[in-house]
Order: sequence, then C-alpha cells, then structure tokens
Amino acid sequence: MTARIGVVTFPGSLDDRDTQRAIRLAGAEPVALWHKDKDLKQVDAVVLCGGFSYGDYLRAGAIARFSPVMEPLLEQARAGLPVLGICNGFQILTEAHLLPGTMLRNNHLHFICRDQKLRVENAETAWTTDYTAGQEIHIPLKNIDGQYVADAYTLDKLEAEGRVAFRYLDLNPNGSLRDIAGVTNETGNVVGLMPHPEHAVESLIGTGRTDGLPFFTSILKKLVNA
Repeated sequence: MTARIGVVTFPGSLDDRDTQRAIRLAGAEPVALWHKDKDLKQVDAVVLCGGFSYGDYLRAGAIARFSPVMEPLLEQARAGLPVLGICNGFQILTEAHLLPGTMLRNNHLHFICRDQKLRVENAETAWTTDYTAGQEIHIPLKNIDGQYVADAYTLDKLEAEGRVAFRYLDLNPNGSLRDIAGVTNETGNVVGLMPHPEHAVESLIGTGRTDGLPFFTSILKKLVNA
C-alpha cells in the first residue's frame, strides 16, 4: 500500500507543486490539501510547504496558523502524525506552538536566496533517518523572515535534548541563534527547517545535488515499517 503524504496549500504558497514532486520521486503518493479543508483525507503524514501564506501579514505564518486545516493537523500531530514544515511551514509550526521559538526578519533585513551548507544534528526524527548525525549537506535557502530566536532556557533545553535538527555551517545567513536551521519536537514526529529540501531532489535543478531527497525517503521508510 502506497504511503500518502499531504501537502497543504495556503493562499500565497509557492512550493506546493515542488513538494508534491519530491514526494512522488521518493515513491509516495502526494495528496493536495487546501487550507480550508476540515479533514486531512486520511493521509499518513503532512508537509507544510514554503511560500508567503496570506502575504505574511501580521507575522509570517500568523494567519495560516488559524486556517481550518490546522485544527485537525494540530490534533493529529500531537497524537503522532508526522509533520514537516519547510520555510513558511516552519514559521506556521512555531506560530501554532507545535515547535518552540519563533522567526524574525533576517538580521540584515534583506531577502536571501543561496545554496546553504548544513550539518545534520539529529538523524533520529521521522524525517531524518536516511541521514547520519554530523553529515554535511547543501540545501537551497530563500527567505526574509528566517532568523530563529528563542529564550536562553528554550535554547539550552533544545540543545540538551538533541532537538536541534540542523545547523548552518560556514555562514549564518539570517542571524539565527546558535546557527539553528531546524528543530524537532520532543517525540521527533514534527520537524521544521528554513532551507528547502524539495529543491534538492534532482541533479538538474537546485544545488545540482540530491541532498534533500532523504527527507522524503526517511518518512516513507518510517511509514512503510510502522
């Protein structure tokens, strides 16, 4: 039975089709979810993709957090449903308090678009098991509200519990505290990161590498073996 992975589209989403393609390349079935959907169509996992949901009014992700689709997503994520938030999706997950911390405007106040080097810090989440801890990868990055911040207690807790999933290497592109590029929740089923793995799944596009594909093969293996 083919695993079904939902991809939520909000007004202003940009990367839903790219994410669906990445899921298909990994061998799963992408399922389109609309922000007004009140159920998740019995999917096995969900991706909140990148873009500028609702134009990033108020704060990035602040309005999308209250979309009808988020009610069942919050309930099922807390019950163990795997959820990946990419860029704007990460911002939505922090606004919904599924992940700690928040995202501010880049410290240089400019939009940035570049290939970014990352280190995998946690290879035990639902979305990272096809990586190895300490592995260095290259993933495209594009954002203006990408500065990850949290209070010192939360940052220390994330570090102590191994919940920093990814860290920027060589260059901190947005001023994120402790070079944090992505985090996970306590149980490892919810992961958020600012870089875009869906843009690094084929050698002819993005970085020219496939360093992002393991996100999607990781979750597929978890679902198949569950």
